[in-house]
Amino acid sequence: MSYFLDLFTPETWRSFQAHGSTVSGFRHRQRKAAEQVQVGDIFCCYLVRLSRWCGLLEVTSENYSDASPIFSDPDPFIVRFRVKPLVVLGPEHSVPIGDEKLWPHLSFTRELALKSVGWAQFAGLRSSLRRISSEDGEILSTVLNDQNVSRRLYPVTGRDEQLLSERKTVAAADRTVLVEVPVDAPDEDTSEEEAEAPPVDEAATFRTSLKVQALLARIGIEMGFRVWIPRNDRQAVLDQISSTLHGSFLNQLPLNYDDVTLKTIEQIDVIWMRNRSMARAFEVEHTTAIYSGLLRMADLLALQPNMNIRLHIVAPDDKRAKVLREIKRPVFSLLDRGPLYESCSFLSYTSIEKISGMGHLQHMSDTLIEEFEEFPADD
Repeated sequence: MSYFLDLFTPETWRSFQAHGSTVSGFRHRQRKAAEQVQVGDIFCCYLVRLSRWCGLLEVTSENYSDASPIFSDPDPFIVRFRVKPLVVLGPEHSVPIGDEKLWPHLSFTRELALKSVGWAQFAGLRSSLRRISSEDGEILSTVLNDQNVSRRLYPVTGRDEQLLSERKTVAAADRTVLVEVPVDAPDEDTSEEEAEAPPVDEAATFRTSLKVQALLARIGIEMGFRVWIPRNDRQAVLDQISSTLHGSFLNQLPLNYDDVTLKTIEQIDVIWMRNRSMARAFEVEHTTAIYSGLLRMADLLALQPNMNIRLHIVAPDDKRAKVLREIKRPVFSLLDRGPLYESCSFLSYTSIEKISGMGHLQHMSDTLIEEFEEFPADD
């Protein structure tokens, strides 16, 4: 028997229960991970935004495909398992991740300061179907089974209520989409010290952005792609890359688009090209605002709604919450081709550094990125 992480939003957790608590679903991109799950394994259920453990589900079937509406309509969670509910708790009875019975004992949190900046990223609680060690699974099972009997109340705080109330939906032409108008307050993942930090050193910021661009370029080249870097940044990036890789940089994009589209594409921080097609595009956002990258991605999809390209916002770990909120603004959610958050994922600096440090990248597929990316719609 193995344990796996199963993420729910408060909304999808309610839908799960409303449909009998017998089917858990995941996105198409998680099909490969779903193949690891066997009948008899246990899903440990975690409520994002509230950061609480809410249930245990026993897997009773192999994975299968089904798009019938359960979690939303249309439903993106089409890779499904039938499950037997062992523990199902409401938000007020779900056990907070910081509880003394959990945080100091789970292997993925015990080395972290309680609720430190970026803790969720470092703990790996941002992607469903991550395998949980047997030791951690047994700890979670014991705590949640005990809670199922004792029903200790963990009151929903004012901040929790705010996080829940910010989640809104709007009816678009062919679907219901999530929207959010962020409040002007420090990020939930930002400490008071950071919120009151002195002005940013713009020169240092620029150097850090270039370093991340160089890492992305090298990863892409080692995986067999040719790479585009905007002309204004190219030489500074080349200076950080081995000269043996310089031949893989493009001086001109081999694309047949109108001038407006081409000018938009040319400003994207890093593009991985395969032949004459764009495979992945990355915008590196090191500043506080993080708007320019989102706007450029939205412009690209507005100009070319049928474009098939994977988009990524790459930002520091402590900007994660801000990126995931801002991308749900109405201007990004109501694009003709569908909400930006379905096409554009978040990648942390830590993730890029981990990928760059892996050996044998030349033998790996770019689908490796999917193990590290986060989609705002899952948050």
